Amino acid sequence: MTIRVLLADDQALLRSAFKVLVDSEPDMEVVGEAADGAEAVALARSQRADVVLMDIRMPGTDGLAATRMISADPDLAGVRVVMLTTFEVDEYVVQSLRAGASGFLGKGAEPEELLNAIRIAAAGEALLSPVATKGLIATFLAQGGHTDSAPGDGQAYAERLAALTVREREVLVLVAGGHSNDEIAERLEVSPLTIKTHVNRAMAKLGARDRAQLVVTAYESGLVRPRAE
Repeated sequence: MTIRVLLADDQALLRSAFKVLVDSEPDMEVVGEAADGAEAVALARSQRADVVLMDIRMPGTDGLAATRMISADPDLAGVRVVMLTTFEVDEYVVQSLRAGASGFLGKGAEPEELLNAIRIAAAGEALLSPVATKGLIATFLAQGGHTDSAPGDGQAYAERLAALTVREREVLVLVAGGHSNDEIAERLEVSPLTIKTHVNRAMAKLGARDRAQLVVTAYESGLVRPRAE
């Protein structure tokens, strides 16, 4: 099955470079290019893209607003967004993940990292590597650990967290720490499949789209507190 990729970036030269890279792979193809968020949303619908490589900063409708639109559209439920940032620690990273992005990648990433990110997102997994998770935590630290959650969210989070089992909470904390399923399985002395089951159940109970959303929820709910290393 060929992965249908949409490129959204206001820099034509960068889109061209990404297109050459993506189209060189036998299992993926670029089905559209957008210079702003509004165009990206329209193309995601018309071209039935599987993965959108979305730049956060674009003129007009930016990547953050476009990601919210895609995430809120039931017809685009299968579309995964990978945010492209200039730096791993970006002021909009937390907001992007909260908006529904499956993860983020620095524009300075190696070609293989970019291709791997597309495949991971297309498979329905979250692109949230330990390096990216540390960037997310650093952003929380830069914000003083505060979020823009609405009043009453704390109670809602508490109710959802109460639905988690002790083991699911334990796994959630480790996921928020940037550990992979294999690493968590080794630490807890169980199989990776068991950890995957715990992660999936935690996502269902917390209403998280994917692993990236789990990390944001873990911090916003207060289950995990950002702290300097």
